[in-house]
Amino acid sequence: MRVAIACDHGGFPLKETALKVVMQAGHEILDLGAFTADPVDYPDYARAVGEAIQQGKAERGILICGSGVGACVAANKMRGIRAGLCHDTYSAHQAVEHDDINVLCLGARIVGVELAAELIRAFLGAQFTNEERHVRRLGKVKAMEEKSHD
Repeated sequence: MRVAIACDHGGFPLKETALKVVMQAGHEILDLGAFTADPVDYPDYARAVGEAIQQGKAERGILICGSGVGACVAANKMRGIRAGLCHDTYSAHQAVEHDDINVLCLGARIVGVELAAELIRAFLGAQFTNEERHVRRLGKVKAMEEKSHD
């Protein structure tokens, strides 16, 4: 699987960990920046990850900002992007299994290196269950998204 990874300056300290964990898990990486700790705007990086997924350049994404909240809000504005902010391993895998999230958002000022690694592994190791109730609910979410973009 190819994973797009991006961060703003607040997430920059955790980005190397994310790159390392994804590579160790045997996945390809699409590194979309930021490449320094200089101040930048998180929506630009959320857009980059979202577009990589929309264009089929990546199957999943990881966004890191200071809290994870801004990146998550921005990513969820994009058609077909289902981003989840996760601070525990249950949410990191359950959000994929039940809600089919394709972007994991992390707060570098919230989670430490070890927890971030666990969250990334849980996210990457999970698959959507395709259970009827989850497919039905996801269909309703997609219908909401389509209606809001008309």
